[in-house]
Amino acid sequence: MSQRSPGDWAPLDPTSGPPNPFVHELHLSRLQRAKFCLLGALLAPIRVLLAFIVLFLLWPFAWLQVVGLTEEQLQEPITGWRKTVCHNGVLGLSRLLFFLLGFLRIRVRGQRASRLQAPVLVAAPHSTFFDPIVLLPCDLPKVVSRAENLSVPVIGALLRFNQAILVSRHDPASRRKVVEEVRRRATSGGKWPQVLFFPEGTCSNKKALLKFKPGAFIAGVPVQPVLIRYPNSLDTTSWAWRGPGVLKVLWLTASQPCSIVDVEFLPVYHPSPQESRDPTLYANNVQRVMAQALGIPATECEFVGNLPVMVMGRLKVALEPQLWELGRVLRKAGLSPSCVDAKAEPGRSQMISQDEFARQLQLSDPQMVAGAFSYFHQDTKGLVDCRDVALALAALDGGRSLEELTCLAFELFAEEQAEGPGHLLYKDGFSTILHLLLGSPRPAAATLHAELCQAGPSQGLSLCQFQNFSLHDPLYGKVFSTYLRPPHAPRGTSQISNASSPGSPTALANGTVQVPKQKGD
Repeated sequence: MSQRSPGDWAPLDPTSGPPNPFVHELHLSRLQRAKFCLLGALLAPIRVLLAFIVLFLLWPFAWLQVVGLTEEQLQEPITGWRKTVCHNGVLGLSRLLFFLLGFLRIRVRGQRASRLQAPVLVAAPHSTFFDPIVLLPCDLPKVVSRAENLSVPVIGALLRFNQAILVSRHDPASRRKVVEEVRRRATSGGKWPQVLFFPEGTCSNKKALLKFKPGAFIAGVPVQPVLIRYPNSLDTTSWAWRGPGVLKVLWLTASQPCSIVDVEFLPVYHPSPQESRDPTLYANNVQRVMAQALGIPATECEFVGNLPVMVMGRLKVALEPQLWELGRVLRKAGLSPSCVDAKAEPGRSQMISQDEFARQLQLSDPQMVAGAFSYFHQDTKGLVDCRDVALALAALDGGRSLEELTCLAFELFAEEQAEGPGHLLYKDGFSTILHLLLGSPRPAAATLHAELCQAGPSQGLSLCQFQNFSLHDPLYGKVFSTYLRPPHAPRGTSQISNASSPGSPTALANGTVQVPKQKGD
């Protein structure tokens, strides 16, 4: 059995092999840098200033449309002079705003369907905060937005003007209400304007489509796919999870002499009876149609919390587990995991504070201690389980085979059976192991544990069952091998992995490499 080296841990390389849709790198030549410095100093400030002036001019029109109307009246589409004057005013000023930011041309292909033909529009890929430009050729359809955005100056007024469907992250009943409202508007027989969704739910780098969320497809009505392209020589607009920030994207785009946007309306997609009953199936099929039209992969990648994950069978795994980042932090500190004794006792939870954590890992830099400590799950008192630290260090050590590592994981988190001899791995321990080693969200891991236990009489997994799952299962065995034994890189060289090898997790997700495989809105 081959051994792993601590130097083997490396992030994804998005520049080769199957694309990582969450990473955008902008490489500029010296001439391009000089051009951006010049135009960024002369053109960008003027453009941004004028655009913000126009943005604030939008507020009176947005306010005028809803002023004096009750909440009950706002539950129906606005008509009459309010609709005519305010709608045309907002539409014209919005086009001027994007023109001032450098979007001189919006090229439209295809034919937009009527609200009766397609009550719902789905736009992709969602790659930037400039994507609302797609609302202009769609005649300002209704949108879905976070309720928290109502408190943002001007933006909140525009959302009220739009009669947007609002979802709150803090209200458990909010999502159910949104589903009901989407269904009510989509089935109104053309009474309501179309509703536009970005079904990916977050921004990517345009190189692949993220997994579509089912919200746009719950009503089971026909939808019209809308493709967004930015066919410019330099991609300054992408705002991905890892890449240029808001201000840099805004500055670089405003520094371009001319930016072009292509909006393409595909034929209306009519769901089958099965798709009408199954929003997830409907979403997946529309995603594939749009990916084929764009010429890019349709992936199972999505965001869970604040981390990008991909779906592998019945499990969700992080594209870049926090364990890898912890390894980089420890290497930066010059610390070898094999030299640390976490003093964890198998089967017993022992909580430690941040100070005890620093002593065990022999770390003295407060900032580095806080960073490393944050990678572990903390209880309400801010303590972490010593077993979590022990397993993470063992995985980073590289001195154990996969069999030995999974055996250690089982010993640390397995509990005595309530009835009968031996130990079993229950839901919490199983979820912790997968969260630490693969970056799997705990709810997804708990669901998989319940499915694995259905085949047996108990609610826990034996060591044999756990290793059959983690080492010998055709899919999950490859996942563990990918994340715990990445492609080797010589010590002292760059720690960026060769993602073009058959061992990239993105290759696993896209299904583009033959076995054996290894790998924010």
